[in-house]
Amino acid sequence: MEVRARAPGKIILAGEHAVVHGSAAVAAAIDLYTTSSLRLLPAGEDGGAGAVELDLRDSGLTFSWPCSRVRTALGEVGGKAGAPTPCSPDELAAVAKLLEGQEIPEAKIWLSAGLSAFLFLYTSILGCRPGKAVVTSDLPIGGSGDEEWELFGKDDLELVNQWAFQGEKIIHGKPSGIDNSVSTFGSMIKFKKGELTNLKSRNPVKMLITDTRVGRNTKALLAGVSERASRHPDAMASVFNAVNSISEELSSIVELAAEDEKAITSREDKLAELMEMNQGLLQCMGVSHSSIETVLRTTLKYSLVSKLTGAGGGGCVLTLIPTLSAHTVLEKVATELESHGFRCFKVEVGGRGLQVCRA
Repeated sequence: MEVRARAPGKIILAGEHAVVHGSAAVAAAIDLYTTSSLRLLPAGEDGGAGAVELDLRDSGLTFSWPCSRVRTALGEVGGKAGAPTPCSPDELAAVAKLLEGQEIPEAKIWLSAGLSAFLFLYTSILGCRPGKAVVTSDLPIGGSGDEEWELFGKDDLELVNQWAFQGEKIIHGKPSGIDNSVSTFGSMIKFKKGELTNLKSRNPVKMLITDTRVGRNTKALLAGVSERASRHPDAMASVFNAVNSISEELSSIVELAAEDEKAITSREDKLAELMEMNQGLLQCMGVSHSSIETVLRTTLKYSLVSKLTGAGGGGCVLTLIPTLSAHTVLEKVATELESHGFRCFKVEVGGRGLQVCRA
């Protein structure tokens, strides 16, 4: 039996980092997907118990854990396909022990947290059954041929989101819940103190995403912002309050319908100003990076506004693409950015959420 599913990538338009300190954030799905397949396997032909396998196709890395070793480390787990329970410290320690001996390249050591999340979710839901998961990413919409993708039902999405949040907690420590929510439900949302508000963008919003290819430690960046807040509580409270105002205003602007070119330009100018202000506040939080500053300087030469998205410290940068901008300008800025070793993707904001392929 094999099942295939895909979930969209997400961008944070406003509010990253401040969201875990009570401010609002606005996030949206994009039309780039991560696709995974899972095939349950029979026990080994030699009478063995088989293995749990993970193939990260884009990274060229594969991992395998004999089911006998998994069972020894975790005991008889699984069968919890209902509402999840958090990963306990003992379970996390046992999962970490399973990673010992796996050949993770030093440059990709950040994969350890993701592998831990995979093992916890796999064994919690399926137990120690042998199976193979294959993951590919950076697929633009329609990039999977003629396959038909179907949306999940609301109750199923809620359950997936709960499990995804448990994985996020393993990877990021104290996540806001915004990443898993957007990738599960899609579209565009405002998120504040655990409450989700669905937003409907009345006009298309397009972005150029620049991947700086600089890895970052999200957990360490989150901790760094919290430490700065503890050292400068009044100043950082003002920063978080300002970010909240930006997120609230941005969420209102995206829902306004613009009927003509003048209204569209006015709307996009306001979005650009809010992005610019948010980037300045993220610099105040200490989460920018020299690679991010290079993107900002480059796009500014073409009168385009950019901000980091996500944790910062590298990672990705958003650049708002005005509706009336010339195609040649976009080509030039992308070419210049890629000359720095970055990768660029043009995306539309507010795509579909989790989908399954029943073919």
